Amino acid sequence: MRGNTRKADSGNERPPISGWKGLLLLSIIVVVAVVVAVPGIVERARARTQLRQQTIALAAPMVVVAKPKMGEPSQEVVLPGNIEAYVDSGIYARTDGYLKKWYFDIGAHVRKGQLLAVIESPEVDQELAQAKADLATAEANESNARIQAARYQKLLKSNAVSTQDTDDFTTQAASTETQVKSALANMQRLQQLVGFEKIYAPFDGTITARNVDIGTLIDSGTGKELFHLSQESVLRVYVNVPQVYSPACVPGVPATLTLAQFPGRKFKGKIVRTAKAIDPASRTLLVEVDVKNPTGELYPGAYAQVHFKLQNTRPSLILPVSTLIFRSQGLQVGIVEDGNKAKLIPITIGRDDGNTVEVIDGLQADDEVIQSPPDSLIDGETVQVVKPQPVAVSHGPEGGQ
Repeated sequence: MRGNTRKADSGNERPPISGWKGLLLLSIIVVVAVVVAVPGIVERARARTQLRQQTIALAAPMVVVAKPKMGEPSQEVVLPGNIEAYVDSGIYARTDGYLKKWYFDIGAHVRKGQLLAVIESPEVDQELAQAKADLATAEANESNARIQAARYQKLLKSNAVSTQDTDDFTTQAASTETQVKSALANMQRLQQLVGFEKIYAPFDGTITARNVDIGTLIDSGTGKELFHLSQESVLRVYVNVPQVYSPACVPGVPATLTLAQFPGRKFKGKIVRTAKAIDPASRTLLVEVDVKNPTGELYPGAYAQVHFKLQNTRPSLILPVSTLIFRSQGLQVGIVEDGNKAKLIPITIGRDDGNTVEVIDGLQADDEVIQSPPDSLIDGETVQVVKPQPVAVSHGPEGGQ
């Protein structure tokens, strides 16, 4: 019974697995595990790489770029100007007295040489009469001395008089001749003073001020102005032109004036001269524009807007003000190089109208300029260039125009 039982048990036992078969099975299991695990690992690595790239891309600022516009070959510059008379002069008295009469009031147009007023100077008149008498006395003495000198020179030839007496009379004749010249000069001076009793217009013009009336005490000199006379057939307009425009402001450049009291009208003129020096206080060039005023519509002292059509002396580029970067390094703009690299470049600007600026140095026409750059933009930074969104055009409710 026991023997049969052992034989039955031995019949149910499995034979042991050999060594090489176990290794093969283990290898198969490992390969299967690797095949199952590798796609997940690769996918996770790919996702991590994409996340890193997206993070870097999102960290780069997005910018819109545009090329600068070319400046016009000429530009209109409008500047304030002060209108002045071509000749403007105050008229003063050259002799003392009282105003006897005046003939023209303010606003009157006078011609050169017309009598404006008369000054009454009785003292000067009496001095002139005295000077004429003194001249007559001097001439009589000079005539007598000349006769005496000639007589003694004849007597000296016959030794009837001494040489000393002859020399004395000759010297006396020369002295009295000098006295005549002195008396004549004094008389002419007083004649001129008497002539100054009448005030004449020194040039054609308009009386803009009368500061005296009949009976006014007149003192010679510049203490009190009698009249003020302005010549306004041609007017001078003085304009302070900023330094940046000074090279284009040369004699012959046309100009146009507009005034508030003449809406819609323009008065033509041209630059006739400049100061040829920049004012260090205002950094401007003083320019004179002459404007013809035959009808007298324009008044001296008025304010005008002066329009200049100036030729650009060098090519320029136009940028919006929003592209400018103001930092301690100076004025800069940002451009994009190599497709995604920001570069900050210094520029020099000219005209600035508040919305756009004229760049005269530092920028090229084909540069891609960053529009509205972020404050954190630095040189060499990677950026994302995006295209500006098109503006939607709104039509009617059914697409009508």
